[in-house]
Amino acid sequence: MSVLRVGNASGFYGDRFDAMREMLTGGPLDVLTGDYLAELTMLILGRDRLKNPDAGYARTFLRQLEECLGLAHARGVKVVANAGGLNPAGLADAVRALADRLGIPVRVAHVEGDDLTAAHPGTLAAHAYLGGFGIAECLRAGADVVVTGRVTDAALVTGPAAAHFGWQPTEHDRLAGAVVAGHVLECGAQATGGNYAFFRDGDVRRPGFPLAEVHADGSCVITKHDGTGGFVDVGTVTAQLLYETGGARYAGPDVTVRLDTVRLTQDGPDRVRIDGVRGEAPPPTLKVGLNRLGGFRNEVAFVLTGLDVEAKAALVRAQMEPALGEVADVRWDLVRTDRPDAGTEETASALLRLVVRDPDPEKVGRALSGAAVELALSSYPGFHVLAPPGKGAPYGVFEAAHVPQDAVDHVAVLDDGRRVPVAPAKDTAVLEAVPEPPPPPPLPPGPTRRAPLGLVAGARSGDKGGDANVGVWARTDEAWRWLAHELTADRLRELIPEARDLPVTRHALPGLRALNLVVEGILGEGVAAQARFDPQAKALGEWLRARHVDIPEVLL
Repeated sequence: MSVLRVGNASGFYGDRFDAMREMLTGGPLDVLTGDYLAELTMLILGRDRLKNPDAGYARTFLRQLEECLGLAHARGVKVVANAGGLNPAGLADAVRALADRLGIPVRVAHVEGDDLTAAHPGTLAAHAYLGGFGIAECLRAGADVVVTGRVTDAALVTGPAAAHFGWQPTEHDRLAGAVVAGHVLECGAQATGGNYAFFRDGDVRRPGFPLAEVHADGSCVITKHDGTGGFVDVGTVTAQLLYETGGARYAGPDVTVRLDTVRLTQDGPDRVRIDGVRGEAPPPTLKVGLNRLGGFRNEVAFVLTGLDVEAKAALVRAQMEPALGEVADVRWDLVRTDRPDAGTEETASALLRLVVRDPDPEKVGRALSGAAVELALSSYPGFHVLAPPGKGAPYGVFEAAHVPQDAVDHVAVLDDGRRVPVAPAKDTAVLEAVPEPPPPPPLPPGPTRRAPLGLVAGARSGDKGGDANVGVWARTDEAWRWLAHELTADRLRELIPEARDLPVTRHALPGLRALNLVVEGILGEGVAAQARFDPQAKALGEWLRARHVDIPEVLL
């Protein structure tokens, strides 16, 4: 059968608004997908639903469709998005109303069954990660637009591919190939040079969005529309493959992908072929994301300029102490951004960041704000803050749980109202770690030079609940021979002091010349809790690349 061209127009709720139009007008497509959900987004939508039971979906998607639904219909492009969030039925009705108002005859279907909030008392939102076969049922029944709630990001590609090629749930290798394609696409421009370690390799001022040419055997080519910005090469695809993954087995509701079988080949300018992907039976359980309100937080950043930074910090901490005595969680961080004999006031200044959290909003509200403001004329010389502290704001906590596959009523709701149950996977296998493969032979001994790790390795990092992963890859076989021996779990703990007392698991992926290092607990209770300076660990990999190590001169 023909190649299925699947594009992406959104990597998160708030991504570039005109990407949908760009993808529809930039070249041929069969399916246009959009990923609008993240762990933090589910919490935001949950708070929206508290205010309005009819809310809970990504409103941006509707505004994009108002401009682009006619384009998609005229070009015969199916639209598949998880923008339904906590209310996919409500979004499907809103799309139908929009289509009627615009006079565009489209069939709209949705997928539901992921909402398990009622089974998890005390949560704001509890949603299982569904696979792609509900989407496939909707498309097989003729839907032009399919909206879902919480499905895996890759399901936005596996569903259309399964529908187009007639794949069955037991065709694990084909499904695994589509999962890899979906994982590369799901973060939008991250596959086309955005957020890329070696961004200077091309013009990434306005990278285009990616698309995958998916074949019947599950292989694909990652590319982008001609004339769009950014670039696609083995490095950009490798970076995205490593993003928010873990070991060699990458589990999902439809299939477990063996990431150690992925082969990447440059197939021409802005074209990377992915093949060789093997799949295994999925695990017998589904992941469930639990979001709850954790309490209230507030923060203030004191600016310490010039001399005696440490003494100034000690003074203000002592002055604030009486107001913080009953607060449940108090965190001080002194960020030494100051330089001696600085040429600007900004570069002469350090930041003392105070973050407080407590179940009682009053303890982190006026009590903190008043105490900080009252110091304005009675503290260290040069006293000022980046912004006046406000009242305490609610923060969220994310946890992951698991339920049996058959505990979820996965349903495709068609345009005519028919409800088609989607059976859980029957062929399952308990997930087990893959033994780490033997390392490549080390480089011969030779002179080394102290230099940043990033001169010879790329990295991309991200969050999964309270954990962070850092994917690190080498650009040459010689650099891989060195990296595989240099960057152990213990070495990461040395280079990233925050991880020194935390569990770190290293996974080697020789086919990608890559290591994936998972640091457990470094993000506390997850991004919504904002427990650290970089709460989603987006820049953790870049910090690691900036650390100096002894690199063989032959690599420099």
